[in-house]
Amino acid sequence: MKKILILLLLIANVLNAQDEQKIFESANEMYRQQNYEKAIEYYKFLEKYNLISSELFYNLGNSYYKLNKVGPSIYYYEKALKLNPLNKDVQNNLVFARRLALDNIEELPKTVFQKLNSRYLQKLSYNQWAIVSIVFCVLGSLLFLLFYFSNQPRSKRTFFITSLISFLFLIISLTITYNQFSYFKNNKVAIVFAEETEVRNAPSLNSEEVFTLHEGTKVIVLDTIDDWKKIKIADGKIGWIIANDIQLLDNF
Repeated sequence: MKKILILLLLIANVLNAQDEQKIFESANEMYRQQNYEKAIEYYKFLEKYNLISSELFYNLGNSYYKLNKVGPSIYYYEKALKLNPLNKDVQNNLVFARRLALDNIEELPKTVFQKLNSRYLQKLSYNQWAIVSIVFCVLGSLLFLLFYFSNQPRSKRTFFITSLISFLFLIISLTITYNQFSYFKNNKVAIVFAEETEVRNAPSLNSEEVFTLHEGTKVIVLDTIDDWKKIKIADGKIGWIIANDIQLLDNF
């Protein structure tokens, strides 16, 4: 009886996968026919059921971009990059989408480590850095075993040195993985979806307006109180914004 149930579950999973692929292909066909609203409808159906991928978010970003919807296009390009930071197509399209945004915010000067982090280390997600750590762990272990069982002094020396180097890189990659994970958890990124919104100095409509943001601007969420989010923008300014005016990137 258990075998029959397992078989039925496997068949159901295969059929579901085929249905999902058909929906994805239908969405792509709608996109090719320039029916972008219908394409978005199909893509978001897949997103609703957590059938997410970098390709899905990339296609959603493209569809919104074709409709000149700046906020959603940037939002989905950014989500695609979170899953695959090395995707050049997403990176290029994100540049074009950002040019449509009205806010031109100058970033604060970065330290040497911050530049190194943004230019190189963040090219991989913390999950990808974790894979790098596993690779160095396995490599170091294999080299150490070769050192242990080797009878030739020269080979023994070579395996010992290379295993030490591998374990050194393991420690470095683990440190980077932890730092990237901490950065991801402590820096909740969001995109402004409202066409225009006022940022205030306190979480209240009666508080003073400190600056204005427009659709597509990226912000860092620092705190939440009721229906308000405390945010920081690239130039270091801080204020409170209505929660519904932004959309968090890390909700998948």
